[in-house]
Amino acid sequence: MNTVRAQFSGVALALALSVAPAMASADAASSGAAPPAYIVPAGTPAYVQHAIESPERSAEQMARDANRKPAELLSLSGVRPGDRVIEFASFGQYFTTLLSDIAGPRGTVYMFDLPYTEKRFGDASRAFAAAHPNARYQLIDYNVVALPQNVDVVFDVLYYHDLGLNDIDTASLNARIFRALKPGGIYFVVDHNAAPGSGRRDTKALHRIDPALIRQEVMAAGFELVSQSDLLANSGDDHTQTVFSPAIRGHTDQTVFKFRKPLANR
Repeated sequence: MNTVRAQFSGVALALALSVAPAMASADAASSGAAPPAYIVPAGTPAYVQHAIESPERSAEQMARDANRKPAELLSLSGVRPGDRVIEFASFGQYFTTLLSDIAGPRGTVYMFDLPYTEKRFGDASRAFAAAHPNARYQLIDYNVVALPQNVDVVFDVLYYHDLGLNDIDTASLNARIFRALKPGGIYFVVDHNAAPGSGRRDTKALHRIDPALIRQEVMAAGFELVSQSDLLANSGDDHTQTVFSPAIRGHTDQTVFKFRKPLANR
């Protein structure tokens, strides 16, 4: 694959993710409508609710909560105070801000971004890490990154489909993620759904991926599937539009995977 073209596609994703909240806020303002209300579900762990209600979060981030359901996702992932967490594609810091708050002073959030994100997001990501003692930030090719070991949770939210677009060897990366996690550790993956059976056919044009392919590739690395959730499902998304289309942006049909590294003695 042509690396320049692949990285341009990745930049397009980064730009869209960065401007989407502002555009959504502008659309709401022009129509006189407020962003959809988000209510943290009853029974949400207190540390998750604390992170969601943190004054550190921007209005743009909070405006996205109704569609992204952070309390439900974070609760499902099982991330807890004191955890060591890896986050791929941390640029924008939507989940990074939440994860840093939850991990707290006894935990660590390792932020890994590909080098093409430097121009638009590098300064903001370094500033975030500098302001949060429990955050570590690195721009690195995922094909050569040396991951920290004995981590509790790995997050890849809305970026698995971009790995192939940026010439990342997914089999190698998944294997290294498996080794990095402690026994029982969680690999949490969320992505935009493509049509069943389409594999990676629509990743370049639509930024979507067949969830069956994610499941196949991750489990091939040795993971077991804990849950495949329709928490972010949208039956009104027919999988034919780019995820940046105004008609579907922010509420695409998505699959949420929770994979686990098996316990050593089972």
